[in-house]
Amino acid sequence: MLFLLYFCMTFWQYPMTQQELLAIKQRFGIIGQNPQLNRDIEIAVQVARTDLSVLITGESGVGKEHFPKIIHAYSARKHGPYFAVNCGAIPEGTIDSELFGHEKGAFTDAKAEHKGYFEIADGGTLFLDEVGELPMPTQVRLLRVLETGEYIRMGSAQVRKTNVRVVAATNLNMRQAIDDGRFREDLYYRLNTVEIRVPALRERKEDIPLLFRKFAVDFCNRYQMPPLSLNDEATRLLQNAYWRGNIRQLKNLAEQIAVIEMDHQINADTLRRYLPAEENQQGLVLRNPAQEAGKDYSHEIGILYNMVMQNKKDLEELRTLLKNGRDLKVAAARKIDQPAPSIEIPSREAEDVLPVEEGTLRIDEVEREQIRRALDVSGGNRKVAADKLGISERTLYRKIKEYGL
Repeated sequence: MLFLLYFCMTFWQYPMTQQELLAIKQRFGIIGQNPQLNRDIEIAVQVARTDLSVLITGESGVGKEHFPKIIHAYSARKHGPYFAVNCGAIPEGTIDSELFGHEKGAFTDAKAEHKGYFEIADGGTLFLDEVGELPMPTQVRLLRVLETGEYIRMGSAQVRKTNVRVVAATNLNMRQAIDDGRFREDLYYRLNTVEIRVPALRERKEDIPLLFRKFAVDFCNRYQMPPLSLNDEATRLLQNAYWRGNIRQLKNLAEQIAVIEMDHQINADTLRRYLPAEENQQGLVLRNPAQEAGKDYSHEIGILYNMVMQNKKDLEELRTLLKNGRDLKVAAARKIDQPAPSIEIPSREAEDVLPVEEGTLRIDEVEREQIRRALDVSGGNRKVAADKLGISERTLYRKIKEYGL
């Protein structure tokens, strides 16, 4: 009876007060009053008192990284180590070594033993971001750690023990990944003891003006610009945009406007110049025929979408090159007294459409070219290139090998 009373006093909590929620938001930099967001915070604090595995789901850019920190800070492990590992940014060939460690001589260049995250985070919390990007062999080893607390370093036969609380996050549709054979179902259920679903920005319309105002103030102070303000029409446009990139996209937009616009009284017409055309239509979702056929090419679609939005400058350069090419051909034709060949130049009205002959451009060719451009612009820095493309570094690494770049 005494044990039951102690258990109830330890783990039972009344609903959080607004003051308690506000204190947590201020501590971890969370902005908003959305009911689902508040509920997520309450769940994170409640589950922190246990050692249950937690899976945090939500689209890219919604702020999933805040919740593992809340769970760690309110757990009995708060004085232990906390490590965040981006599983998608580590090449497939080294991910096992990073997580579980290796012995000297385990592979080429293994000149000394190496402790993995499960060893150095012993007694603390390990946050596995983009867990859906883990290769299948690593998923098997991770499942063993979660179930038994045991792991083996690469190149070793010695079984080691660890006491680590695992919190994972993903922006993938895990059910689809399981159906496609890209993620183990048993590992999914082991990670998903408790799920925290972070809402997309379009589901938090009441929070969008608050977030924009916070970002605008920060950037105006940083760049010593006058404060920004939105009129009512601009605020409604901001709230009704689709926000495919979520909070990350909103923050980027606030920074652009703070730096570029001279008049900081922002109206809807000004705001539209910084939003992709698709963002002005509520609920627009690109159909993906590949998904309807049971395949998931979300990364490829993401690459194409992000790069097309940045290609206006390239189109202008293409127009200039075509014009120069026409002038050269005209001059050459005049020298040999032949009529100049006709070359169609894109009109102003069609400046946002690439003049591509139907059937001559495959999606893999476009993807390869956009990846090559991103690598050129970033000086070969894969992390920067992956950020520009809107994909994980591990996915970019795989694409580079696939296309021989």
